[in-house]
Amino acid sequence: MSGTATQTDVHAGRRKVLRAGTAAALAAPALLLGRQAWSQPKKLTFAWNQNSFCLTPIVAAQERGFFEKNGLQVDLINYSGSTDQLLESIATGKADAAVGMIHRWLKPLESGFDVKIIGSSHGGCVRLLGSKAAGVTSLAALKGKTVGVSDLAAPGKHFFQILLAKNGIDAERDITWRQYPADLLGVAVDKGEIQAIADGDPNLYLLEKRTNGAYVELATNLTGEYARKVCCVIGARGDLVRNDRAAASALARSIVQATEFVNENPNEAAKIFAKYSPKISPEDLRKLYATLTYSHHPTGVDLRDEIAYFADDFRRIGVLKKTTDPQKLAQHVYANVLG
Repeated sequence: MSGTATQTDVHAGRRKVLRAGTAAALAAPALLLGRQAWSQPKKLTFAWNQNSFCLTPIVAAQERGFFEKNGLQVDLINYSGSTDQLLESIATGKADAAVGMIHRWLKPLESGFDVKIIGSSHGGCVRLLGSKAAGVTSLAALKGKTVGVSDLAAPGKHFFQILLAKNGIDAERDITWRQYPADLLGVAVDKGEIQAIADGDPNLYLLEKRTNGAYVELATNLTGEYARKVCCVIGARGDLVRNDRAAASALARSIVQATEFVNENPNEAAKIFAKYSPKISPEDLRKLYATLTYSHHPTGVDLRDEIAYFADDFRRIGVLKKTTDPQKLAQHVYANVLG
C-alpha cells in the first residue's frame, strides 16, 4: 500500500509541476515569441469545421483577440467534411494548422503525414446511444445488434470498438456496423434497421431532444478510464514546427488560452458561436459545453503519454500496425512547442 501511495504522489506531483509550467508558459507576455521573431503579425491559415460546436475556442481565439495578442494574423478555412480532411489540408500545405480528433489522425500520422501534434483543446465529442424500444439499455445488450454510424472509419466507431473490447464484446463478431447519413440515423432506428447509434453532438443531442426519452446513453469517449483523456488536438505542418517554432508555439498558446476562456465563460462563448449554429440555441450550446472537458488540455509529457495510450488502444484493434511502438509513435508525432 505504501508503494502505491508513493507512486500516486509522484504522478500527482508531476501533474502539478506540468500544470504550473504550462500556466507559466501561457501567462508569458503574449507577444514575447511573436514580436521578437516578426516585425508584423505572423500570417497563418487554420482549418476547422464550423459545424462542430466543440471548436468554439477557435472562434473565440479569433473574435476575442487571442491570436492577435500572440502576434498572429489567422485566416480560418472551413472544411465541412470529416476530420481527416483537416489533417490532409495541413499535410498538403493548404493550411498551416488545424484542430481534429486524435482518434481519426493517428493512422495517417503513423503512415507518415508530415504533421506534428503541438497541443490539445478538450475531451468529449462522441457518444453511443441505445434504443430503449429495442431493449438496448446497456453495453452488454449490444451483442447481436446493429449500430449505425455516419462513417465506417469514424472516430466514434474506432473508439467504441476499443471500449466494447474492454467490456468483453467483440465489436466485429458480436456487432454489425452500418453506415447512414448522419441526419438519417434516427430514421434508421425508427425503421428497426439499427438498434444503437455511435455519433457525435450536436446530432445526437438534437435527436434526443426530439424523441423525448427514446434513447439511453450507453457510453461516451469520456467513459471510465477515458474520463480525463483528450479528444481534439492541434496539428501543425511539420516544416512550420521545424522552421518557425515561435509561430507554432504562439498558435498552440492561442488555442489553449481560448479554450480556457470558453471553459470560464460559457455564456459569452455560446453567444460568439451562435451565428455558426442556427439550429442550436445559445442555451443548448451551454448544455453541450458542459459535456466536454474544456478544462483538460494537456501539454508536454502528459499529452505525449495520452497519444501513446490511444496508439496502444488502436494497435490492439488493428487500426495501427501490430509492429508500431506506441511510445515511439507518440514521440515522433508530438512536438512540445510550449515546453
